[in-house]
Amino acid sequence: MTGLEKLQKDFESYFQHRHFPTTPASLYNPLEEFLSNSGKRIRPVLCLLGNSLYGEIDEHAFHLAAAIELFHNFTLVHDDIMDKAPLRRGKPTVHALHGEPTALLGGDVMMVVAYDYIMRVPSQHLKKVLYLFNKTAKEVCEGQQLDMDFEKMQNVSLDEYMHMITLKTSVLLACSLQLGAILANASEDDQHHLYEFGKNLGIAFQIQDDYLDAFGDPSKFGKQVGGDIQSNKKTFLMIHALETAGLDQKKELLKLIADNPGDKVERVLNIFKSCKIDTWSNQLKEDYLDRSLQHLEQINIPSQQKSSLIELAHYLINRDK
Repeated sequence: MTGLEKLQKDFESYFQHRHFPTTPASLYNPLEEFLSNSGKRIRPVLCLLGNSLYGEIDEHAFHLAAAIELFHNFTLVHDDIMDKAPLRRGKPTVHALHGEPTALLGGDVMMVVAYDYIMRVPSQHLKKVLYLFNKTAKEVCEGQQLDMDFEKMQNVSLDEYMHMITLKTSVLLACSLQLGAILANASEDDQHHLYEFGKNLGIAFQIQDDYLDAFGDPSKFGKQVGGDIQSNKKTFLMIHALETAGLDQKKELLKLIADNPGDKVERVLNIFKSCKIDTWSNQLKEDYLDRSLQHLEQINIPSQQKSSLIELAHYLINRDK
């Protein structure tokens, strides 16, 4: 078992208990079911990793990891409502099964319980922990709003998309690492580099996500390839294609977006391949991985103690699902 796998197992062991009261069951049971349908638990594990770089894991790091996981799931419950998504991790979403009012209240309660976990942190760290957590929570909401705004905009630049992804996805990964480091009394310089490592890794993670949606193996990816294309999402791939395609290809892309024909995904992918979008996205992903690892090198601890973070970084950007 690798160090990363052990941390995942340790967090699951800590997190596998009831987080909410038993009544009203109509509010709390759906939340317990949602949390049990776990994803990869990347964010809480990052918090534990950020703490473990400096020695034995502080028990309070598990409290912060739980808060991060609850906050992340709160955003998923509410995002599913906004996206009108019927499925999450292969199962019906909370609002699809129990209605939007229950899903809204459920997400709110998750956020409240996240703060309950944060309040267990020792008082000497609490102010800094709350500041970073609240700043990140606000930024994630800003990123989600920008994502929705982009759906109504005809033109979105790569820089605008990058800013949105940084807020919506990357800052929570970065925050998770720094929160763990705060509990370990890491230096301000180390905290900065850990944060930047997580932020750049988060961008690489999203590039891989966009890539898999277009070019992934459906049997491994777990959902229909081309979903972003079908729903006209402005991803790294589509934005770069519209910026670099020849005039005829750009006209065809815009027509496919407008007309939504039955063979749309296949035709868009052909344009992507013709423009070498797959090669470009893989290079961009590697560039952001390199940026993240450069920050990791600057952290003032022995190299061997960074192995689990390096392992996680390569896992995240080379995954096929």
